[in-house]
Amino acid sequence: MSFTIVPYKIILKETFSPDTYLFRLKKIINKNSNKDNKGDNKVKKNNDGKLDYLPGQFYQVSIPGIGEAPISVCSYSEDFIEFNVRAVGDVTDAIAKLNEGDELWLRGPYGTHYPMKEMLGKSLMIIGGGTGTAPLRGVIKYIEKHRADYDRVHLFIGFRSPEAIIFKKDLELWNRLFDLRLTVDKADTDYKGKVGLVTKVVEESGLNADNKSAIVCGPPAMIKFTVMALEKMGFSHSQIFVSEERRMKCGVGMCGHCMISGIYVCKDGPVFRYDQIKNLHE
Repeated sequence: MSFTIVPYKIILKETFSPDTYLFRLKKIINKNSNKDNKGDNKVKKNNDGKLDYLPGQFYQVSIPGIGEAPISVCSYSEDFIEFNVRAVGDVTDAIAKLNEGDELWLRGPYGTHYPMKEMLGKSLMIIGGGTGTAPLRGVIKYIEKHRADYDRVHLFIGFRSPEAIIFKKDLELWNRLFDLRLTVDKADTDYKGKVGLVTKVVEESGLNADNKSAIVCGPPAMIKFTVMALEKMGFSHSQIFVSEERRMKCGVGMCGHCMISGIYVCKDGPVFRYDQIKNLHE
């Protein structure tokens, strides 16, 4: 377990909406000011700067003097890391004000990841709601680099409105590479795309559970109704993987802030096979 924080430089900032941004970070090599949480000067050096994280994991992202927040990765690369940041609190508000060339401090990666190697040869149903699409972007980036390892890839992505859609450039690419079904909950009458709940789009897809795994991330209610839709399609709970991303604080299972029925979301998750957590109580 490491509490060492490492400096990263923002090399790209992309604005999705007035409060939602994509940040691409690159590790700063051999910066001697890096300190662990005990305040000493031990430096964890990684001279090649290569990153080692997997889709579904998260980092504690911090700004000195302000605080830190757990944020899931939304990329897959050994050269950089990307985060989707929505300004909803003191830390994320401060991060959102940063620009290219500024620094952020990271510790991690932490938590479990989507078991991509266990799904080899299978068709995948990837189902995301709102900013829950961000961790799934890392999954899809992984698939792009390992496309021959999987059969059909079906993407179901839902947002509140056309204005809330993020990753528009990616969605254009995914529409060409995969079976993408994009929908919004509500829209004006002149909107040309699909309107309706993503859970309903999943249920009406006509797909079945044969040789498939389902990967789900979104608000709790969306996950609940997505699982119900998948059940109707013949999925067993052992075929479904979900991300429980709420209430994490320390990231390493020490504070107990994210505990649910004895399970630490930050350490035992945030990615779970659904049959392992379906009976947990808040």
